Amino acid sequence: MEQKIVLFNSRDELLRIDISKIVYFEGDGNYTNIVTVNKLKGTVGMNLGKMVVFLTTQLGPEAAIFMRLGKRFIINTRYIYQVNVQKQCLILSDYDHFAFKIGVSKEALKKVKELMLKT
Repeated sequence: MEQKIVLFNSRDELLRIDISKIVYFEGDGNYTNIVTVNKLKGTVGMNLGKMVVFLTTQLGPEAAIFMRLGKRFIINTRYIYQVNVQKQCLILSDYDHFAFKIGVSKEALKKVKELMLKT
């Protein structure tokens, strides 16, 4: 698979990330934390709403691998391992090196589950 690199540029910092290595984005007010497969965490100065627009602009149709989940997360749908609506948690994993457990609302998880069953 060909690498698709996205650049996050700010006044003081440049982040260069292969999109296939991004597991999820977590919103933190006016900032967004980017978590990668090797557990590196980068922070950029834009909220999640702006991040959605940025990803769509930068990646075009390839941005479809990312899904907004509630107010706090954008996830890479390729890493969805387990959706547990009752426990309100989502596990993102590559089945090999990492597993991230994130808390998500029941409504958002129901949407994820429906989406996964359609594909």
